Parts: sequence; structure tokens; C-alpha cells
Amino acid sequence: MKQTILFDLDDTLIYCNKYFFFVIDQFTDCMTDWFRGYGVTKQEIHDKQTEIDIAGVQLEGFKSDHFPRSFIDTYRHFSDLLGRAKSASEEDFLWKLGHSVYDFQAEPYPNMEETLYELSDQGHELHLYTGGELLIQRKKIEHMQLERYFGPRIYVRAKKNTEAMEDILREGQFDRNATWMIGNSIRTDVIPALTAGINAIHMKTDSEWVYNIVGIDVEPKGAFITLNHLHQIPDSIKNYVDGRPH
Repeated sequence: MKQTILFDLDDTLIYCNKYFFFVIDQFTDCMTDWFRGYGVTKQEIHDKQTEIDIAGVQLEGFKSDHFPRSFIDTYRHFSDLLGRAKSASEEDFLWKLGHSVYDFQAEPYPNMEETLYELSDQGHELHLYTGGELLIQRKKIEHMQLERYFGPRIYVRAKKNTEAMEDILREGQFDRNATWMIGNSIRTDVIPALTAGINAIHMKTDSEWVYNIVGIDVEPKGAFITLNHLHQIPDSIKNYVDGRPH
């Protein structure tokens, strides 16, 4: 039976978190060096940056500037708190460091190609639904040549939430019983899908951004499956549709 399958992009089909974590480590190392002797720990710097970063996402969505802005705001917070003079050159360095996360080349998760090909070959209709800025996400999509599988069925949203999910489902007039959302984020993939009454597959990652980790208080109306690897998806959907244990 043909299914409509919406895939998340970052940390579902391609790597993303590891680049942000790498740049954050560079930031905290730099801050620890600058604030040596001021009595602030690397963990405190990391926690404040995370707090500011998440607050920015909740307010503005996935805008590219808010990540480097979180570096500068964290720097200013500790400068004011501890009485260290601020420097325009240091802020410029942090701004460029934050933006460097968008320069990494997209890298697929294992079995991405095989999984998308198998699902397409089985007759399912694949859609790509990703959070972020259009130009940045388009660069990743084009590099990975994902139009081969998704065609024009690509949605990029600054805010990825239940409202955005509902808009896509209504505009596409999808059969919710035969529609799936597949993604790594409990917050932006799984909960909106379950709230909208469609099937959901949560793809676990080795290291998850704290923003994505929330409790689930929605009762699934259809399937809710947790998987560790992309190659498990085709059989999991087939087994559920066929009524067999997955």
C-alpha cells in the first residue's frame, strides 16, 4: 500500500549535530582561555551558550544568525558578570567562528541512498521537511542530490512545529492514516506528527541536542516506532502496513 513519507533532513538523513558540537567546543576552549583566572568553568560557559541558543530558537526559529549570536551574547554575559573588558575584535572572531558551522560539507548517514531508493522503488511518495534557512538547506540538498528522491516535494521552515506540520498536511491533502514523519527530534518531528494524527518514526542519534529532548504526552493514533538505523525503515513501514509485528 502506497504511503506518504516525510523525512527530516539534519541528523536523520545527513549529519548536523556533530558539526555544531565541534564548533561549540572551539568556542568554549577559546572562552576558557580568555577568561582564565576569572573563576568561570568550561561547563558554565557551555551551559550558558546552550541556554541562550535554545531561547533564540524558541523565539526566532532556525535562523542562521542566532547561533553565532549566542556566542557573542554568552561572551558579553560573562564579560559583564566578571568585569572583563569587551573587545570588538574578539566579538568579530566569535561571529565568524559561529558562522563557520555552515561551511561544513553535507555528509550522509549510513544507508541513506539505499533506504531512499528502496522506499521509492516500493512506490511510496517521499517528501523532505526540514527546519532552517532556505539557502543553507538548499545547499545541502543540492550537494546530496536529494531531488532524485523528493522532486519538488521539499519544505523548508524557519519554525518547525505542530502548526507548520498541519499546514503541510492540509495543503497536500494527505491521508493521515497513510502518512509518516521520520526524524530524530522528539520536539520538532515526533510530537507534531503524533499531534497531527499521523504515523511517526523516531530515529535515535548517538549525541542529541538538548533542545530536541522532551517528554511525549501525546497518545499515538497510528504507528510510533523508534529505530537506530535508516536501513530498518522500509521493513518497519511494510510490517506495520501489512499488520505484522515490527
